[in-house]
Amino acid sequence: MKPTLVLKMGQQLTMTPQLQQAIRLLQLSSLDLQQEVQEALEANPMLELADDGDDDFSPSASDTAGNDDAPATALPEPVELEAIDQHSHGEEEGNWNEQIPNELPVDTQWEDIYQTSASSLPSSDDEDWDFTARTGTGETLQSHLEWQLNLLPLSDTDYQIAIALIDGINADGYLEESLEDILTSLDPALEVELDEVEMVLHRIQQFEPTGVGARNLSECLHLQLQQLPDTTPMLEQAKRVVRDHLELLGSRDFAQLMRRSRLKEDQLREVVELIQTLNPRPGGEIASGEAEYVIPDVIVRRDQNRWIVELNQEAAPKVRVNSQYASMVKRADSSNDNTYLRNHLQEARWFIKSLQSRNETLMKVATQIVEHQRGFLEHGEEAMKPLVLHDIAEAVGMHESTISRVTTQKFMHTPRGIFELKYFFSSHVSTSEGGEFSSTAIRALIKKLVAAENPKKPLSDSKIAGLLEEQGIHVARRTIAKYRESLNIAPSSERKRLV
Repeated sequence: MKPTLVLKMGQQLTMTPQLQQAIRLLQLSSLDLQQEVQEALEANPMLELADDGDDDFSPSASDTAGNDDAPATALPEPVELEAIDQHSHGEEEGNWNEQIPNELPVDTQWEDIYQTSASSLPSSDDEDWDFTARTGTGETLQSHLEWQLNLLPLSDTDYQIAIALIDGINADGYLEESLEDILTSLDPALEVELDEVEMVLHRIQQFEPTGVGARNLSECLHLQLQQLPDTTPMLEQAKRVVRDHLELLGSRDFAQLMRRSRLKEDQLREVVELIQTLNPRPGGEIASGEAEYVIPDVIVRRDQNRWIVELNQEAAPKVRVNSQYASMVKRADSSNDNTYLRNHLQEARWFIKSLQSRNETLMKVATQIVEHQRGFLEHGEEAMKPLVLHDIAEAVGMHESTISRVTTQKFMHTPRGIFELKYFFSSHVSTSEGGEFSSTAIRALIKKLVAAENPKKPLSDSKIAGLLEEQGIHVARRTIAKYRESLNIAPSSERKRLV
């Protein structure tokens, strides 16, 4: 075969570093994005944080002068759904700088010149000051019990037993290990017997929270009842029920429970009401970790008859090109220093452009979601419409994979609460009239029907399916059961109670 030249036409998608960076930034949450921006600021001297008074993501004049086609990026304007209109509101915050003199008096104190950490703390009278949130650390149940243990006058042997018992208590407040296993784990030199371990356990069971250290649910509820005053109505009957007939109470077999406990219906009702005031998981009262907060990426608010969609200015990173370093770049210079500055300047422009692309895409998707789910914002979950990724992708002219990246770990603040963008997407169920009904709306209807049911005769899954069918919504009983379980609603047999 002799070599020949062949001309072929084809399309090929090349994942450039710039495209890879834009895709990576697109799928980051607001917290991860802030960390990514911080790493970029540390690695690239051309990037710097923008002041509150400056336009976000806007290159300086010297930056654009160095490159004629430099991107002039800015945060997307808020969108009004009724009429597209620019809506801007800014808050000017004054910046202050404390100048330290070059020459100081001889008798100058350190605290007179430098602001210490103690003086920088707000006063206790400040409304925004939360001492617990700023200085407190998450307290575990074990540390809370050990703190109470140190207040007791115990011998060294009893203290070692108590520590072993506390280590065996789980986060709910129950003792998971048996007393025999705890006795085996102790040092044989202590010469401890089983009754001594049980005696120390009774001491721990008097700690706060009430009911901690119990070995089962019956003992946990009984410990809490013992802490109530003796004048509490139906106290002894409640102790007898949780001690001897807790299984019947759990299965809600009230007829059998009244026969065995020899209680009348009104008496049993008071006993059940008293038991329902108890906490089956006493360990949950003690915080076991730091609270996790969600920062919304998009804010939706209503202004008269219009819904306004805007990016959260606090969550959007504010970066720009350093004008001083950008002015040092010379076009005709090929030295190492100038090449270093030029490369970092180009990377800074790419990074800012990727941030701007992320904000614009997020804004487009959020606007279309609000446009589709306007009924939810105005009337609640029952007015939620069916929505899939393809609907938004077709509206904004993007691929479904891009919409999936945008809606992952992105949150929207609405008058009805903070929701992940994926919350507004749901499958549909056909109606008898040929329309479609959202699965989220069906869950809301199930919750509404269960809340209004007769407690003596709770609605079964088949009955709920029949009630929905009367409204023109055809849902199978198995689908009702699946939606009910997703809402953490117990079956009808477990929802039955005395009135």
